[in-house]
Amino acid sequence: MRMFSVSHKTALVVDHCPYMAESSRQLIECDMLTKSRSQGVIPLAPVSKSLWTCAIECSMEYCRIVYDVYPTNKLVNYIVSDSEVHILNSWKQEDQNTQQLMTALAAVGPPNPRQDPECCSVLHGLVAAVESLCKSTEYQHESRTTLMDTAERVANRGRIICLTNAKSDTHVRMLEDCVLETIQEQNKRAAGSDRLMPIQQCELVLVHIYPQGEETLVSDRQKKELSSVLSSEVHSVRAGRYLACKLNVLVQPHFDLASTTITNIPMKEEQHANTSANYDVELLHHRDAHMEFIKSGDLHMAGSTSRDSGLKETVTLKWCTPRTNSVELHYCTGAYRISPVDVNSRPSSCLTNFLLNGVSCRTPVERAKSQLERHTRYWPMIISQTTIFNMQAVVPLANLIVKDTLTDEDVLTCQKTVYNLVDMERKSDPLPISTVGSRGKGPKRDEQYRIMWNELETLVKAHVGTSERHQRVLDCISTCRSKPPEEEERKKRGRKREDKEDKTEKNGKDREEKGWTADSERLKGVMEREKDEQSECEIIKDSPDSPEPLNKKPRLATEEQQPPEKSKGPVSLLTLWTNRITQANSRKHQEFAGRLSSVNNKAELYQHLKEENGMDVHENGKATR
Repeated sequence: MRMFSVSHKTALVVDHCPYMAESSRQLIECDMLTKSRSQGVIPLAPVSKSLWTCAIECSMEYCRIVYDVYPTNKLVNYIVSDSEVHILNSWKQEDQNTQQLMTALAAVGPPNPRQDPECCSVLHGLVAAVESLCKSTEYQHESRTTLMDTAERVANRGRIICLTNAKSDTHVRMLEDCVLETIQEQNKRAAGSDRLMPIQQCELVLVHIYPQGEETLVSDRQKKELSSVLSSEVHSVRAGRYLACKLNVLVQPHFDLASTTITNIPMKEEQHANTSANYDVELLHHRDAHMEFIKSGDLHMAGSTSRDSGLKETVTLKWCTPRTNSVELHYCTGAYRISPVDVNSRPSSCLTNFLLNGVSCRTPVERAKSQLERHTRYWPMIISQTTIFNMQAVVPLANLIVKDTLTDEDVLTCQKTVYNLVDMERKSDPLPISTVGSRGKGPKRDEQYRIMWNELETLVKAHVGTSERHQRVLDCISTCRSKPPEEEERKKRGRKREDKEDKTEKNGKDREEKGWTADSERLKGVMEREKDEQSECEIIKDSPDSPEPLNKKPRLATEEQQPPEKSKGPVSLLTLWTNRITQANSRKHQEFAGRLSSVNNKAELYQHLKEENGMDVHENGKATR
C-alpha cells in the first residue's frame, strides 16, 4: 500500500460560536511608561484577548510552523464553524499559505456575542472536516492515476484538530460519537464513488479552551482507540500563553519535529546602546537533524521549563563567533528547514539573519569533552590488543554501554548480546584472537574465551558507575561467567582431549627429527671445513694493512645514566594515547613512601641506621661523615 501518513492531511476546526467571544482574562499592559513619567498622567487600562483571538493566533502559528518546515506534501484545511461552515482553503498546494488564511479570517470576523447560541455548533465544522478528509489531494490523485488498476492501494489517513469551549465530558463524548458516525457514513459513500476516498485512519484532537481563573469541567485524556478507524485525545488548556505553548508542543509529534535552542546569543539592548545581554532562541525542525546525537547517545534533552508551564525537551547549541570564511564548507551531516518558535521576537529575527550570513552555532565544548571521555574510557588503539572490538557479536553492547542513560530496552539488548556470547562459548566457536608475534596455534579455546570475558568485563566496569542499568549489565556478565559444575567437567574433558592431540602431534615431530639425524651427521664435516676457511679469513683481516676497528662507547654506570630526553620530532597518536593512559593509571595507586621522599628518584636505604652512626645524607644521595 502506498503510504500517506496521518500528517499528510490536517483539518483545523475553530469554534466561532458566541461563547468564544468571552474574555480570556489574561491581562495585557498597553501603557509602556518609563521611569520619567509625568505627573498627573493616568495610565491606560490593561486589555485582554477573547477566546476566539487566542484560538486564531495559536492555530495560525501551528500552520506557520508546518508551512515553514514542510513547504509541500503537508496540507492543512482551515474550517470555521458557527451556524454554518466557513471553509477558508482547499487541499490544493497554492492555497497552503498563511496570507490567504489571514485574508479569509478577516472576512469572517470575530464571533457575535448577541447571536443565538442555539443556532451555532461546532458539529457543523467537524462534519465538514470528515467530508474534507474523504476528498483526495493532488498527491493522492497522482498516485491513484499512476497505479491505475490498483488505485485502492493508496492509503487515506488524516487528523482533525478542534479548538472549542466544551461544556463537560459528556459534551466531548457527544462530539466524538458524531465524528465516528460521520466517518462511517462517508466511507459508505466513498465506496461507491470514484472521486472520494474512504478513511482508513483518523486522529481526533479536541482542545478545550477555558478562561483563566475558572475551573475546567473537561478532563484531559490520553489517546484512546474509539474504533479501528478513529482515535481521540482531549486536552483542557487555559487560554492565552498556555494555549500557545500547548499547540507548540502538539505540533512536534504531529509532524515529527524536534526542538533546538541556541543559547548565549549576545545582542545589544535597544534601550541602552552601551550594554548587551544574552538571549536564547528556540527553533523547530525535522527530528532527523538529531539522528547523530541519538546514535552517539549524546542526546542531552535539556528540560526547558518555559513560562508557559510546559516542560519541553530541547537540544542546546551554543553561539560561537565565526572564525572562518563564510565560503568555507563546515563539517555537515545534513540540511534541514527550521522555523523559530517565537517568529516575531527580535532575537529570532536577528538569529535568522546571522545564520543566512554564514554564522555557525555548535554544541557546547564541555558536553563534547564529557562525551569523548565517556567513549574512550576503554579504547584499545591497536587491533592486536583487543578481542571484543574485532567481534561483530559485541557491537550492540559496545554501542549502548557508552551511553549516558540506558533504557530498559537497551539493557535487554545488552543481555541478549551476553547470552549470545555464552552460546558461542558453548558451541566452541572460534574468536578473532590476534596471533601476531607468537608461534604455534595461539592460546587454546578456553583461554581465548577467558580473555574475551575479561575484556568485556573491563569495558562494562568502566561505565558501571553511570547508572543503575549499567550495573545490571555487569551483573548479567558476572552471572554468565560463573559456570555450573557440569559445565566445568565438560571443559576439563575438552582440555584433556586437546592435550592428547598436542602430545600426538609432538610425537610425530620427534619421529621426523630422528630421520633428520643421519643427514645432519653428513653435514657436520662440511660445516667444520667452512669454519676453518672463515678463521683463515679473519687472520688475514687482522693484518697491519686492515683499518682499525671503531672504538665502542664505554657503558655508563647506573648512577651516571641520564633519563632519556623527550623526542623533539612529531609524536604519533598512539604515543600520546599511551602516555595519557599511563598517567591515568599512575594516579590510581598510592605511591611508595620511599619514592615520595627520594632525591632524583633515588631512595637511600637504611637512613635511620646511618643517622644513629652520625652520618649525614647529602642531596646527591651519598652519605658522608
